[in-house]
Amino acid sequence: MTADHSFLSLIMNASLLVQFVMLTLVLASVISWTMIFNKRVLLKRARRDADLFEERFWSVEDLSPLYTRITNSRYEPTGMEKIFEAGFKEFARLNKQDTIDPEAVLDGSQRSMRIAMNKEMDHLETNLSFLATVGSTSPYIGLFGTVWGIMNSFQALGTVQQATIAMVAPGISEALVATAMGLFAAIPAVIAYNRYSYDVERLINRYDNFMEEFAAILHRHAHS
Repeated sequence: MTADHSFLSLIMNASLLVQFVMLTLVLASVISWTMIFNKRVLLKRARRDADLFEERFWSVEDLSPLYTRITNSRYEPTGMEKIFEAGFKEFARLNKQDTIDPEAVLDGSQRSMRIAMNKEMDHLETNLSFLATVGSTSPYIGLFGTVWGIMNSFQALGTVQQATIAMVAPGISEALVATAMGLFAAIPAVIAYNRYSYDVERLINRYDNFMEEFAAILHRHAHS
């Protein structure tokens, strides 16, 4: 209980600029943790949906009922479902026009799938840049608060005739809290950014592989 009070008193007795730095780091940490948990839920759902859709996709011979089920669903398709819907819709639309070359039909379908996949990539990568920014800048923000606090402590020594460690120790301790808070904000953000960037890359590779496999199926249908 004493340690908590001592830590709180260090924050309350710090200069206004150092307190502002601490508040900024606390807000950055809170926002980062919120994004970390939200991103974890998003990626877990995306992997689960990809598994379920691939199982349905490869278990049917006729893709039309699968497309109809997706379009009639009350939920907005995401991930592989969205890529499949975009590609099949464009393929069916262009394939009805007898004057269009089969290769043009395939190109249009692949272009639609690529656009859908890019949108899914943007959705998956949302907030990753913020985590990277927090991870790279928080230590420097905390260090700025520390330097400012230590500078003020040593400036205060100029007003006394005999300087002692006891006189500057509280000010230095207050300043070092800013560095600790900067690391507290940065470390989880860096870990989460590296982990989620890897997970997003794996999902994107799955989407890309599915798009290539689906394009091969459409190619066979277009030339049959």
